[in-house]
Amino acid sequence: MTDSALDPEDRKIVTLARSARARNGVPEGAAVRDDTGRTYVAGTVALASLQLSALQTAVAMAVASGAKSLEAAAVVTEAETVSVADRAAVRDLGGAGTPVLLAGPDGVVRAAVTAG
Repeated sequence: MTDSALDPEDRKIVTLARSARARNGVPEGAAVRDDTGRTYVAGTVALASLQLSALQTAVAMAVASGAKSLEAAAVVTEAETVSVADRAAVRDLGGAGTPVLLAGPDGVVRAAVTAG
């Protein structure tokens, strides 16, 4: 998938996710967009008592802020796939058809899957 093929709003969440990863020096950055267009950005949480991926954290932030649904999600990582747990978190709030963009640390989208 080329960057030019992305919707501008999808490009925005990839950029936000990449920025969170770089700014916080974490393995992953993620961003989600809710059904009102608001975005929630997060990085990996790695505490002794709490382990959350960046995408799980972004979904949790959306829920905690009152989001009722998701339009899209993006994760920037070195991983080759979006984990089952990450897709489940997006699916729980956005539904099975919610698109999840997987980008490398360079911000280039490598895959687009659904939460389903």
